Amino acid sequence: MKLELDRLGIQDINNVQSLILFSIGSDQLTVGELTLRGYYLGSNVSYNLKKMVESGYLVQERSLHDRRSVRIKVSSKGASLKSKLDDFFERDGKHLVSAGLGPKELSNLAKCSTSWNDSGRPRPIPRFAPVDRFLIK
Repeated sequence: MKLELDRLGIQDINNVQSLILFSIGSDQLTVGELTLRGYYLGSNVSYNLKKMVESGYLVQERSLHDRRSVRIKVSSKGASLKSKLDDFFERDGKHLVSAGLGPKELSNLAKCSTSWNDSGRPRPIPRFAPVDRFLIK
C-alpha cells in the first residue's frame, strides 16, 4: 500500500489511514462503528481519523439526533483516492490470480495469518476486492 501511495505521489495520508478510508467506502459511520469493524491492528483510530479530516479525506458531522455522536464519511478528495485504491486492488487481484492464487488459496492464507489480540479473540481480516471476480470463467 505504501508503495502505491508513493507511486501516486500522495504524501498526506499513510497506508493505515488509506485502509481505513477504503473500509469506510460509501458508508457514513460513527467512530465506534468503525472501530468495531476491527481492521486496524492496534492503530489509534481516533488519531488517524483526526489526521484524515485535517487532510481533507474525511468529513465529520454531528448527528442530528444525538449531538454527542459524530459521523464520519469520505469527502470528494477521499472518494478520488478510494477510486485509485479500487484500481490498485483490481490490478493486484489480477496479479494474484495470474500467479495461481485463487479464492481457496487466499482464504487459507487469511486463516493462517489471522492475528490474535490480548483478549484471545481473532481479529477480522481486512476485506479487499474479491479475487473470484478476476477468474476467467
